Amino acid sequence: MTDIQLYSQISSLPSDLKKQVSDFVSSLKKKSKASKKLKERQFGYAKDFFKMAADFDEPLEDFKDYM
Repeated sequence: MTDIQLYSQISSLPSDLKKQVSDFVSSLKKKSKASKKLKERQFGYAKDFFKMAADFDEPLEDFKDYM
């Protein structure tokens, strides 16, 4: 259904039904906004996802000329 078709159907409704449509649209917007809330990240979710080398803090061989 296109926006124009929807608009023409809503505009043909009596006033009391237009109010109900308006309330329904408001509740849909509220429901949509509530479902978009970001969930907190779980602590430790990336545990064991990557490993650091044992010599991570050691100087790189590429920079030995500059030291």
